[in-house]
Amino acid sequence: MISLPRPARDAVAGPGLPTAHYGRVPLLFLIADTGGGHRAAAAAVAGALERGYPGRYAPVLCDPMAGPAAPRPLRLITRAYGPVVRLAPWLWGIIYHATDSGLAASLLRQILRAVAGRPLAAALAAVRPAAVVSFHPLAGQLAARAWLDRTPSGRTAALVTVITDFGVPHATWRAGGADLVASPGGPSPGPAGGRPTRAMCRPGAADTTVLSGLPVGHGFQLGPATQTEREELRRAAGLRESAFLVVLTGGGEGAGRLGRHAMALLRGLPDVHLVVICGRNARLYRRLARLATRSDGRLTVRGFVPDMAAWLRCADLVVTKAGPGTIAEAACCGAPILLMSHLPGQERGGVQRVIRAGAGRYLPRASRLVAAVSQLKEHPADLAAMRAASARLGSPDSADRLAAVLDGLVQARGNAE
Repeated sequence: MISLPRPARDAVAGPGLPTAHYGRVPLLFLIADTGGGHRAAAAAVAGALERGYPGRYAPVLCDPMAGPAAPRPLRLITRAYGPVVRLAPWLWGIIYHATDSGLAASLLRQILRAVAGRPLAAALAAVRPAAVVSFHPLAGQLAARAWLDRTPSGRTAALVTVITDFGVPHATWRAGGADLVASPGGPSPGPAGGRPTRAMCRPGAADTTVLSGLPVGHGFQLGPATQTEREELRRAAGLRESAFLVVLTGGGEGAGRLGRHAMALLRGLPDVHLVVICGRNARLYRRLARLATRSDGRLTVRGFVPDMAAWLRCADLVVTKAGPGTIAEAACCGAPILLMSHLPGQERGGVQRVIRAGAGRYLPRASRLVAAVSQLKEHPADLAAMRAASARLGSPDSADRLAAVLDGLVQARGNAE
């Protein structure tokens, strides 16, 4: 990703949005900061493009729903995602299922066009991208409509949708009219492998669907750590090298009753060290940080961390809600996964994926979670089997595969013109 001032790199048609790209091919990456997975996937693909094709592409991140140029009411609605999934996940489930139809997706598209179409159209005009890559379902729909409003004769560049959810895609993913759809697919996908999901084959779906895996950052390509590496990573983080280490995370929003499960493990397992990564959940961070001062060094608390791969690679177990990004990252690190919760509808596919692979278990009750950690701690063979299954589930080169697909698409369209 090229080095641009933050308002230009990560904005929606804000002042200073670049029109020149230093000789590179401009790409517009659409995200939304609802959780951390959409931004992380976009950053992973941007990094893969720079590694694979140095100096060729200039990805610009654009958040059309919560960025600086988005209408204030839309920003407020988008930012309500975090509190809703933390405090009322049942409400998110109602919203998810109520909008999972072609009619509802069309209605959402019309609403978004009215409130955010103009800023995104301005971003398209300013960046003049060779391809628009959407990592969020509503952003992809908005881009397709904004492009048509700006150029009634048709799009001037490719529109690519990168699905960042496991399982059958929500209706909003499949209503964007993309030229190409990249699906997480199976544990070892490839451009020609596997079958497209049922939803991708409906009328209006893209002509091409690639099963690319869910893109993860370059740090996760290191793969599972050996016991010696885990001890070195713990020492570097100031942790006890020989302790049984459980890393807890609730995604970017610190959701999934993270605090409740952390305290249950701390009380029930006096010989286990916990690392809790709270993400944006500042209230939880403050509460657990106070508790950490009285934990005799057994509790480590962090907010957002830039080196998530290091934390996952040094863990004996990862306890998390079933966010697709965290599952994909933990699998690349070969970490056994205990799922403490999932968002209704949206994250159900992640639970099924982990359980069917033998990479982990679903334990929504804190008492069952404590018992499972204790059992796995006392049975290293069971833990090793879960670790191996998790590693088989991972797709560490997914971002590189997507970068190659994007490069081929851009080159093909350039030659056709």
